[in-house]
Amino acid sequence: MSKRSVVELVTDILQPFLDKQGLELYDIEFIKEDGERYLRVYVDKEPAIGLDDCEKVSKFLSDELDRQDPIKEKYYLEVSSPGAERLLRKPSDYQKYQGHKVEVQLMRPLEGLNRYTGKLISKDDASLKLELRPKKYITIPVELIDYVKNILEI
Repeated sequence: MSKRSVVELVTDILQPFLDKQGLELYDIEFIKEDGERYLRVYVDKEPAIGLDDCEKVSKFLSDELDRQDPIKEKYYLEVSSPGAERLLRKPSDYQKYQGHKVEVQLMRPLEGLNRYTGKLISKDDASLKLELRPKKYITIPVELIDYVKNILEI
């Protein structure tokens, strides 16, 4: 049997709590920076997540991790929102931000550019379609995409 990752363990601990609170798990990272380990948990909710929501998740998760002790390394726990400009990862993210302005970073150039900004029209398993300006579209194969993030428009 394979050893489960910290992300999988934390997801299993956290998901039932988030479901009860009406919160969404956006992402979990267990990373090393400057010689220190960080467990970063990003949560969200509609219409907006608040500081008290993050504090509630942090308290719950900290208590459960102390009780269960599944992570043997020393680490710092951080709980926050994914921010206003966030990476789109799941199909539901692409649905949520359809019609919004996004930035698409490519792994290699397409039509001479590595980055495109425009209105997200659609995304499926094969491609992403952007409106670059009125009536000018580009279709980007998903295998070229490094990341997509929404752009906050004020």
